[in-house]
Amino acid sequence: MDTLNHTITKPSLFSSFVAITKARLALSVVFSTLAGYLLGVSDWSSQNWITLLFLMVGGYCMVGASNVFNQIIEKDLDALMDRTKNRPLPAGTISKQNAFILGVVLTVLGLAILYYVNAKTAMFGAISIFMYVSLYTPLKTITPLSVFVGAFPGAIPYMLGWVAATGHFGIEAGTLFIIQFFWQFPHFWAIGWFLYDDYKKAGFFMLPTGKRDKKTALQTILYTIWMIIASVLPAFGFTGKLFLTKISAGIVFILGLWMLFYAVKLYKEMDAKAARKLMIVSVSYISLLQIVFILDKFLR
Repeated sequence: MDTLNHTITKPSLFSSFVAITKARLALSVVFSTLAGYLLGVSDWSSQNWITLLFLMVGGYCMVGASNVFNQIIEKDLDALMDRTKNRPLPAGTISKQNAFILGVVLTVLGLAILYYVNAKTAMFGAISIFMYVSLYTPLKTITPLSVFVGAFPGAIPYMLGWVAATGHFGIEAGTLFIIQFFWQFPHFWAIGWFLYDDYKKAGFFMLPTGKRDKKTALQTILYTIWMIIASVLPAFGFTGKLFLTKISAGIVFILGLWMLFYAVKLYKEMDAKAARKLMIVSVSYISLLQIVFILDKFLR
């Protein structure tokens, strides 16, 4: 009987951990960090594999901790929304106390692991979790500017990898940061658009004007354009050791136009279907962009 209970409970604990740390989101963030590391590393050695492992585990811990604390703070609000009412805390599968303990353990473990990589990596990791939990999360019910604030911790992972590989923050890491910073706006405004009614139940107003209107759609287009410009800058010699060949820059530019097409489509159609499509394209875009940057470095 004990064996049977253990068999039943273990998957439940694992699935709860996956849900409360938002594993899919955390892994996508870890991928961004991995991409930044590969772009920043110079001479590959066996030590790089160890550093990369520590960076990935530490990065997951930090993102997971941010998501845990976010869900603790928003437990009652999550219960109001269809999208989030079945999360572990509102569903009662994890208690607030246990979630808090998990968040603290992940934070301490993550910071310790990232400090092993180097002090600056740990510092940026700490800044990221502080901004996400203490600034972005409470601002979501106060002002649409929460997306602007949240774009800072959201843009840190890509450049964090570069800092982990090189030990310093410069124009190269700054460029990676800016690319992902501008990407955050069309991505999250698209989510805010097609989940507008659900967010409204909890008092979250994520769109820049607070409404699904032409001004919001126009800002989505403008920030997509800024993102495209930032993404091709490495091809013009302005970004130090971060370089992109003209061919790869062309591919990145085409990817940007692909995302811009759906931003314009949202402006024309003004509906949830177009917003959802933009969100899906934006996720594909940022991953493909990072892959192009990596391939460009190692194949040229």
